[in-house]
Amino acid sequence: MNFKPNMGNTDRILRVVVALVFAGLYFTGTVSGTAGMILLALGVIFLLTSFVSFCPLYLPFKISTKGK
Repeated sequence: MNFKPNMGNTDRILRVVVALVFAGLYFTGTVSGTAGMILLALGVIFLLTSFVSFCPLYLPFKISTKGK
């Protein structure tokens, strides 16, 4: 499958920052257990989507933060 990028640079940077915050909260023990695992999983998803510049949740809503 070939997906068109639908994320702009600001969106990508914000996702990386949020992922790092989530990882920091988990690895410092601030958030643990089920909530920590959920944050860690979300962080991984945010990192992956930012690296490929594509968010599948944007598709049904026809959202694109990528400039023209």
